[in-house]
Amino acid sequence: MSTPRIELDTGSAIPPYEQIRAQIAGLVARGSLGPGDRLPTVRALAADLGIAANTVARGYKELEAGGVILTRRRLGTVVASGATRPDPAVMSRAEDFARAAVASGLDETTAVDLVRSALRLAQA
Repeated sequence: MSTPRIELDTGSAIPPYEQIRAQIAGLVARGSLGPGDRLPTVRALAADLGIAANTVARGYKELEAGGVILTRRRLGTVVASGATRPDPAVMSRAEDFARAAVASGLDETTAVDLVRSALRLAQA
């Protein structure tokens, strides 16, 4: 499977490493990337995005800490076999929320802040 394109929003308040982390995690959650699928090397993705390799490395490090990817010498970086996928109903609701947020003119930062706030309330 070829890796879907990762894109950065240079006008976003969200740091580039977090945009990379979130996009890859989302691709795994939706099933666009599956266990064993290879990701671009840090250098290749950095060159493609026109950013420093350390920025990509930080995004990958966060994904690895979360169990989404594995980096192995000579094998490269791949999606971990234990990467979790949410319940399809949760994915559907997330997609509905995203469409509603876009339709109402919310920017990404505000939409994400709303979700974080809702999660905190749900956990209380």
